Amino acid sequence: MFEKVNPMHPDKIADRIAGAIVDLGYKKVNNPKIAVEILIGHETCSVVIESSCHYHYGEIQEIVKRIAGVGKVILAQASQDENLAANQYVKFRCGDNGIFKGSPVTKEQKELIKISRDIYSKYNKDGKYILDGSRLIICQSNAKTKELEKEYKGATINPLGYWTGGLDVDTGCTNRKLGSDMGNGVTGGGLHGKDLSKADVSVNIYAHLKAQETGKKVNISCAIGDEIVDGKHYSEIVDIARRYIDQVGGFEKFAEWGLLR
Repeated sequence: MFEKVNPMHPDKIADRIAGAIVDLGYKKVNNPKIAVEILIGHETCSVVIESSCHYHYGEIQEIVKRIAGVGKVILAQASQDENLAANQYVKFRCGDNGIFKGSPVTKEQKELIKISRDIYSKYNKDGKYILDGSRLIICQSNAKTKELEKEYKGATINPLGYWTGGLDVDTGCTNRKLGSDMGNGVTGGGLHGKDLSKADVSVNIYAHLKAQETGKKVNISCAIGDEIVDGKHYSEIVDIARRYIDQVGGFEKFAEWGLLR
């Protein structure tokens, strides 16, 4: 049983905006410290940033407008807490507490990912999809049911009929679709809107990649300030995560589909 949402789902729009803000932070300074939360819907986007670098209102508004088409932005930003910042002064150490689980991507998950991408390539609008054994549920906005029925015979398609979706009928919030992004690897930490020093990003990516490589489930815990995580220097885990983010095209691109791509 697995649910996947596409990049135009309101929650994914929030993740993408947060990712773009992190991308911009890495352009401003080396190894920035960033935590971003987004709440968006009904023509308004609230952005809260805690960071070691400063953003101009116009930069944030441009990102929100480009990704979501929303012009009204409420921005609040603050410097990173000095005690948290001090954790990184002497050595590169783990920036958060947490437990992390990596899980091999299943055949069912791979199948639904393909279906999600295929439908999204044709419609490019808000959509949500579920595969539960042999039952496929497709909720695709701005799509005629009969058109989808031709290709996905036997599927449950738009049970309530035609719908438009998007930010005019729903709200989006950062890290609200972790099941879609992480599958069986979901824990308490969110993937999006944070820099690579945060274990929620780096250790989640590392645990996922390790699970795909070994074909086994991975369980990791760490504490803020740890220099060694899962037998590796934390800087090595961050480097692994950095290469992965670079490979997918940055934090904004990462946010489109998450770890289960």
